[in-house]
Amino acid sequence: MVVLNKIYTRTGDDGTTALSTGERRPKGDLRIAAYGTVDETNAAVGLARLHAADAPAIDATLARIQNELFDLGADLATPPGGPYEDKALRMVDSQVERLEADIDALNADLAPLRSFVLPGGTPLAAHLHHCRTVSRRAERLATELAAREPVGGAAIRYINRLSDYFFVASRAANANGEGDVLWVPGATR
Repeated sequence: MVVLNKIYTRTGDDGTTALSTGERRPKGDLRIAAYGTVDETNAAVGLARLHAADAPAIDATLARIQNELFDLGADLATPPGGPYEDKALRMVDSQVERLEADIDALNADLAPLRSFVLPGGTPLAAHLHHCRTVSRRAERLATELAAREPVGGAAIRYINRLSDYFFVASRAANANGEGDVLWVPGATR
């Protein structure tokens, strides 16, 4: 159970922050950057949800994703194999599989792509593209971290699928791809 009754602690005034294990790391540490960008992704999802009133299925999935992003942040904030491993909240394969099922369900109704898609269309689609790009940055940081330190495999798989979900959801929000804004190569030459 999380209890926050004092928001500022002054413990970060020296430029460090604590992992869930209590270990202090510099605020610019790669692990901190990875879960911080997951948090930024979650904030972008919150903004997208402001435009999802006409897409209740997408909104419900986004609500679940917001909760799962906190799970992902907790996973990344707890290095595997440490003293708190038995209490660590880890991403699991069923979360990845559920996201894949969501992607497949949305993708089944989409018009085939014949060009790259530019971010835009409806407000929901534009915000979902923003979610996609922020989650891709989180993935880059998480995979870079995984090259240096242990990171759970399900966490990496989940963050990889997440940007795919945002992409297909953006197309679904654009009248199942009919309202996509397509790239026209060299159009402004």
